[in-house]
Amino acid sequence: MKRQVIVTCAITGGGDTVAKHPAIPVTPEQIAVSSLEAAEAGAAIVHIHVRNPQTGKPSTEFELYREVTERIRAANGDVIINLTTGPGARFVPSNKDPAVGGAGTNMMTPAARVRHVEMLRPEICSLDIATMNFGEFAFVNTPDYIRTMALAIADAGVMPELEVFDVGHLRLALHLLEAGAVRTPVLFQICLGVPWGAPATSEMMMFLRGQLPKDCVWTGFGIGGQQFPMVAQAVLLGGHVRVGLEDNLYLERGVLAPGNAALVEKAVKIVTALDAVPASPADARRILGLPLKPLSGGSL
Repeated sequence: MKRQVIVTCAITGGGDTVAKHPAIPVTPEQIAVSSLEAAEAGAAIVHIHVRNPQTGKPSTEFELYREVTERIRAANGDVIINLTTGPGARFVPSNKDPAVGGAGTNMMTPAARVRHVEMLRPEICSLDIATMNFGEFAFVNTPDYIRTMALAIADAGVMPELEVFDVGHLRLALHLLEAGAVRTPVLFQICLGVPWGAPATSEMMMFLRGQLPKDCVWTGFGIGGQQFPMVAQAVLLGGHVRVGLEDNLYLERGVLAPGNAALVEKAVKIVTALDAVPASPADARRILGLPLKPLSGGSL
């Protein structure tokens, strides 16, 4: 039997990409429709950020998360929803006082960052194990914040996807798992090519894969032009894959992707060319150890 590979599609992200590509989903309806198209193309998991419908800027408004989640669930109760908890970790020191956040800072408490997860109960949510320079700002996730968020995620019955951007992040993730601060089961996500994290190279993915716990479930991705090479590399190394407009705007050099579905379709072609098959949502639940039926939403 051919190996089943889970394809995740990261639908819109929180980057300043709306002006760069007309296909970036912005409104809850657009994000939900793009998620459903990605699922139809072969994605078993859709990873969700939300944006301000008027400005296209990243948002953390609960009502936006709720509308996206409800639209997806109403149209397709099978696809696995993965909500982000990444927003709320950006710090830019002000020029007057570096101890105070300046323009662009959006630091939030751990409770605020997981509130939508606790209320909407997706099957998976991201959990960033990273404090790093992220482009021109600091991405701050202290161990205490991670522990607090991990406990809330576990109490909500949601699987954490541990986002690892560099070697030290993986060391911290393993420490938190060994200490019981992060409860199993978990999904590891190897994130490559983000400035200034680990580079998107075969050598780096192989190294990080080699540090993972034996028999764990992991997925990996590269951003920009390394998105599809890292799809192939993750499949060859026994992992699962992620694509989507959050990480890459192009279907090939100089050709903007018409939407998330096209990126998923290309990833599926790579998976099948390497003698594997894309996992259905039901297959993905079995691989991840999730309940066979989607979790119901929390009371709102």
